[in-house]
Amino acid sequence: MAKILLKGKIISTAGDLPEPGSKAPDFTLTKTDMSDVGLSAFSGKKIVMNIFPSIDTSVCATSVRRFNALASNHPDTVVLCISADLPFAHKRFCGAEGLNNVVPLSTFRRPEFGAAYGVRIVDGTLAGLMSRAIVIVNVKGFVVYVQQAPDIGQEPDYETALNALKD
Repeated sequence: MAKILLKGKIISTAGDLPEPGSKAPDFTLTKTDMSDVGLSAFSGKKIVMNIFPSIDTSVCATSVRRFNALASNHPDTVVLCISADLPFAHKRFCGAEGLNNVVPLSTFRRPEFGAAYGVRIVDGTLAGLMSRAIVIVNVKGFVVYVQQAPDIGQEPDYETALNALKD
């Protein structure tokens, strides 16, 4: 269980991020066209999971924009932007922003993702949403890097996360 901050108060997650070197937990999430997709759909690519509470907050929106821009520099990589937001919200945001280099995914049908990846917030006002975290998976499906933001209002460390793609 991770302890993170939300406006100076400690909140907890359902568990811990997967350990580097472990097989990435399988999942099924929902795309903006309402179809379901699993981890296996991205096999053979490096995967950046940008996990966050809600696309409708400034820090979350910034991370999606930033990873969209950075993803174009990594053609063998797919960036999954994952939250509990409805697919309609992801579609609205990415469409309005012209973001085409990320794959927005929703946990709304499959909240077990949050427990499997240790990112579901279990207390406080954001209970049920995902914490801000990064998980990098290599082409063989193994976790090579994880990052849990110590404060929900803090942007991820993009540079360190993207350096993990070089392995």
